[in-house]
Amino acid sequence: MTDDATIRPFRIDIPQADLDDLSDRLARTRWPGESPESGWSRGVPLAYLRELTRYWATGFDWPTQEAELNQFDQFVTTIAGQDIHFLHVRSPEPAARALLLIHGWPSSPFEFRKTIGPLTDPSAHGLDPATAFHVVIPSLPGYGFSTPVTAPGAGNLFGVAQQFAELMNRLGYQQFAVQATDVGSGVAGMLPMVAPYRVIGIHLTGTVAAMPFGPAVDVDGLSDADRTRAERFNRFQADGLGYLQLQSTRPQTLAYSLTDSPVGQLAWIVEKFQEWTDPAATTPEAAVGRDELLTTASIFWFTGAGASSAHAVYDGMQAWRAMAAHASDAGDWSDAPAGPPVGYAVFAGDTAIRALADPTVQIAHWSEFDTGGHFPAMETPDLLVADVRAFFAGLG
Repeated sequence: MTDDATIRPFRIDIPQADLDDLSDRLARTRWPGESPESGWSRGVPLAYLRELTRYWATGFDWPTQEAELNQFDQFVTTIAGQDIHFLHVRSPEPAARALLLIHGWPSSPFEFRKTIGPLTDPSAHGLDPATAFHVVIPSLPGYGFSTPVTAPGAGNLFGVAQQFAELMNRLGYQQFAVQATDVGSGVAGMLPMVAPYRVIGIHLTGTVAAMPFGPAVDVDGLSDADRTRAERFNRFQADGLGYLQLQSTRPQTLAYSLTDSPVGQLAWIVEKFQEWTDPAATTPEAAVGRDELLTTASIFWFTGAGASSAHAVYDGMQAWRAMAAHASDAGDWSDAPAGPPVGYAVFAGDTAIRALADPTVQIAHWSEFDTGGHFPAMETPDLLVADVRAFFAGLG
């Protein structure tokens, strides 16, 4: 595929044959036996997943969800041989700035749908119109409708950053703000390197206390709140990395199950929503809503993104290991030019710790909340919008 710099309109249109195929597969699910232990300690409980699958098959209304998603202006453009799907919603405010929103795994641009109205048209939501944004929300390559992946290495975060910088260029945004979460935070960190002086600030959520494959966090000397986050991270590191180990080493082996079994794909996603959302939520849908959870799973299923996003994780981890080795060989980076201002929002389910993320006190903005989790745009959109607006308003 060659690059086509045109911006082509896009609408989601899942064929009826695909809906029928999903219904048939759900009805013919081959269920395993019960876990020897109750609860979530060995993975998604059988009774829970059977009930959620029953609702997916008989109660969930994909056509209604599709129509709601299609209310947002969507487009596709080809960059470096890869089709990039994105939402682009312009603000009615003449002084609005561009804001690039970057999702993570396992998610899609529609993670941000509850934030689009308040960010683009704040006066319609009782907010000060002085801080308004034109929002651009791409699907990461290999996720959602940025599929299929057309070349190896599509998940290399440096390459994705180059694609997204070019996307903003094609849309006419020479300068732009960035809000990102999870793997999107990694892309955000690369953007100032590939687009010097174009990024006016970076707001991050969904970050972790330390590198997943590094040493455990030492809890000595931490405040009570930071100790709780550190202990949560250490538990995650000890028994929550199976998904990452598999996707970052053997994505093709996993791809067969995720592509052939919708219940397998659902379980793969649901487990992460259970573990990463607000600790006060007893089930994933208590945190984000059942229809929203199944819309995410449906997008992965209909696009085959379970397999391609696993390969993207593999690519990203390979690139990260190479960068880490290069950084170690390069030695002192203290003379590197300063990047744009960075802000963090840390929600109740997160593990980010300021003393680790900001040892030299360079972060411009740090907020902590006692609710929400890894998917704040879905769980606590009002808090996320307020923090994004406060951070970028402070940048002038």
